[in-house]
Amino acid sequence: MDNEVPAEALDASFDIVSRQDAAEQALGALRGDVDEVKSRLEKVSRAAARPALGGATGASPELKGFVDGYLRFGRESELKSITAGVLADGGYAVPREIDAMIAAQLKSISPIRAIAQVVQIGTAGYRKLVSSGGSASGWVSETGARPETATTKFNEIAPPMGELYANPAASQAMLDDAAFDLESWLANEIAVEFARAEGSAFVNGTGTNQPKGFLGAATSNAADTTRPFGTLQFTATGNASAFDTTPELKLIDMVHSLKAAHRQGAVFVMNSKTLSTIRKFKAADGSFLWQPGITDGAPTRLLGYPVIEAEDMPDVAANAFPVAFGNFKNGYLIAERRATTILRDPFTNKPFVNFYATKRIGGQVLDSEAIKLLKVSV
Repeated sequence: MDNEVPAEALDASFDIVSRQDAAEQALGALRGDVDEVKSRLEKVSRAAARPALGGATGASPELKGFVDGYLRFGRESELKSITAGVLADGGYAVPREIDAMIAAQLKSISPIRAIAQVVQIGTAGYRKLVSSGGSASGWVSETGARPETATTKFNEIAPPMGELYANPAASQAMLDDAAFDLESWLANEIAVEFARAEGSAFVNGTGTNQPKGFLGAATSNAADTTRPFGTLQFTATGNASAFDTTPELKLIDMVHSLKAAHRQGAVFVMNSKTLSTIRKFKAADGSFLWQPGITDGAPTRLLGYPVIEAEDMPDVAANAFPVAFGNFKNGYLIAERRATTILRDPFTNKPFVNFYATKRIGGQVLDSEAIKLLKVSV
């Protein structure tokens, strides 16, 4: 029996095999190209994820000139060609990128700044008018006469200001290292020093060449309707040197001495030593007044209100004010000149380079009805 396969069929089968081989080779080449593309994309994404270094590609010319030219090597001529932010007393206004980093760090580590009202100003002579009561009103008929209402009373707020400074230092070897993230290091150092100084001033500041702290305001146990403007109301503990036998009742009185409108957004402010004492207080049913945050990052609460730890608050002692409660957005005003200035000083502390940073900051009680105090007294 004749089993020979026609030549045309054999040629066709060989052609199919060769085309399959060619297709597999093309697919392999395509896979190699895809792998190469993936590898390049991964390299690009890793480079983008790295923190920006001083003089990094993509930074603004102002930032590159400030970091690489002035901060690292002190080339003032290069900086002057980029920015005109030169002060009469020396120093340069930092670029907005570094200023934003300082502001973000300050808010995260300065407890009072995080809860108070902060305004940016261009000059030191900031004024704000605060109404001590709305216009009088009344009811009339549709066609009745409208008597003139009483005139609103205004009080002028002029936060005392001072110049806050920090003076971090770096070695020249650190500055010569291109991988050293100079702007992040400098912003963090300045923010930490600023936060330490302003945190104390916002609480206990005297108002002389510095902000006036809210504990520096006049105090009285009179109610809001009879107390002079600018005077904070306090609730006494009932004991001359500590809390009395029913401290939870005094804290509740303190909370409800604040108007309901201000209690929306109100917080407790105290230091950690006072908080350790208050955490042990219990209600009549045996439950703790203090409550931990329900989720990670949530603030701890006292009587349902967040607790802010400010180490500059005084300890529990005779005639001290260890606890404050209020709406600090409405009650305390921080006014600051936005631009931070830096003067590079390689001479004072050789072989280190100092960066003398300054900023104008002021503060004062804004609405004395929005903050209440707890006083250790009878």
